[in-house]
Amino acid sequence: MAVLTRHHVYVSLPSLPRQALTASASARSTRHSVARAAGLAPHSGSRQGLQYSAPLRQAVHKARSPQCQASSRPVVAAASAPSSEFKWGADMKNLGISVALAAIVWFIPPPSGVTLKAWHLLAIFLGTIVGIITKPLPLGAVAMMGLAATMLTKTLTFAQAFSAFSSEIPWLIAIAFWLSGGFIKSGLGNRIAYGIVALFGKTTLGLTYSLVFAEALLAPAIPSVAARAGGIFFPLAKALCLACGSDPAKGTEKKMGAYVMKTLFQTSCISSAMFITAMAANPLAVNLASEALGQPITWGAWALAGIVPGLVCLAAAPLILYVLYPPETKDTPDAPETARKELEKLGPLSLDEKITTGAFAVTVGLWIFGASIGINAVAAALLGLTILLVTNVVKWKDCLGDNQAWDTLTWFAALIAMAAHLNQFGFIKWFSGNVVNLVGGLGLSWQSSFAVIVLLYFYSHYLFASGAAHIGAMYTAFLSVATACGTPGMLAAIALGQLSNVMGCLSTYGIGSAPPYFGAGYVPQSKWYQLGFIMSVFYIAVWMFAGGAWWKVIGLW
Repeated sequence: MAVLTRHHVYVSLPSLPRQALTASASARSTRHSVARAAGLAPHSGSRQGLQYSAPLRQAVHKARSPQCQASSRPVVAAASAPSSEFKWGADMKNLGISVALAAIVWFIPPPSGVTLKAWHLLAIFLGTIVGIITKPLPLGAVAMMGLAATMLTKTLTFAQAFSAFSSEIPWLIAIAFWLSGGFIKSGLGNRIAYGIVALFGKTTLGLTYSLVFAEALLAPAIPSVAARAGGIFFPLAKALCLACGSDPAKGTEKKMGAYVMKTLFQTSCISSAMFITAMAANPLAVNLASEALGQPITWGAWALAGIVPGLVCLAAAPLILYVLYPPETKDTPDAPETARKELEKLGPLSLDEKITTGAFAVTVGLWIFGASIGINAVAAALLGLTILLVTNVVKWKDCLGDNQAWDTLTWFAALIAMAAHLNQFGFIKWFSGNVVNLVGGLGLSWQSSFAVIVLLYFYSHYLFASGAAHIGAMYTAFLSVATACGTPGMLAAIALGQLSNVMGCLSTYGIGSAPPYFGAGYVPQSKWYQLGFIMSVFYIAVWMFAGGAWWKVIGLW
């Protein structure tokens, strides 16, 4: 730090004693070296030798000013001492709420038919879910605390608690984040984003519809919603939002990005429901239905049943969200022309863009056809990432520094593990059995009974971190009670199978497309859940009424 008195400039450094920089020739070398260390370096150019740079001359001039001469004591600009006040790293109120809920459930005696271990795991799971919602700490940290609780209480072993870290979906989502880095870094994302803006960019709504229906067109060909949303449309949407100046890091997320991200997520649940091959768990529902009913569900029958409610939801969802969660920028009449100019500036494809295009082409191709040759979605994504790493389009340190990817991987895998063991410990079987007994004993018409079954099946998805887990645990039981109450078997099987995708709209963890869109940071968690519930009511109404009428026309009942 510099210390100024009437006639001298003193420099105090941690490694040097305080000393005056006088004009003495014998001290000149010391004066120069110390001044350099203080950032007041001398420079040449004078017949008398070295002169001081502007900062030092200004300091000396200031030292000779009347204000400084009025006092003979040094004026010291001391660095502020570090605060010794303790500060919590978590929001203790919200953390207390999460822990209190888990403790209350923990000490309630378990109902008849539920083991103590299953009940204790439910208590920790509910506490973790509340922590995920209230965010006393980052989501990954909350999930780690939940896993710690399961192991400290000996509810789960280490292998059980971390079992989902070997699951495909969390890793596919993390790799999708890293692939999106190459998509944006190479400039390919900007090029495609500008191209979309040039075609549809007069309004934010037009841009959004173009992405929604592009995703729906690809849905039948890519049997992984996590790959389709996280690996293709999330990177594209992010690049589009950034190109239009909507960036949560700059506080401009509401400009258009919040609306676009939430809408694309919601509609990804709809497109996944419309085709058997649009979501990895749909074939599981088909197999379970075939075993329960004794007749197969064909690809065509599923698509025909889903086309009307699906298209109604795809057409209406962007409009509803446009009203409920409007973007700040709605009309952009000059955007297409601006985008065309930016495309001209970009010129031909760069080498990095060509490499990224090839990597994505290989990855998407394997997502579509890889199952026929035994290559899963994660292997395909890793191949694409490997191409980008080897060619230096993406650096591994960029992947390591992607906090969103690692945080999402952590909390999503933790929730999958806890939800899976709730099923293994028998809690889901007990829950399903009680629902079956409840609905069967109401004596309602089959239409009313099926409505109750749908509501219970749909909203129990808050307990699940994947559609496959929900289908595997509850689909057969709910299908059985629906048919026992008189619901036509094929109608019940297809409706429950399709709604097994739609119910992913509820949370940040219920379907593979949720973590990347939510993890981008555009939509606050409270708003995510609020809008998810509102949209779920609309979707159920469409599937029951518009879908029901259509199913009557095609002969399902």
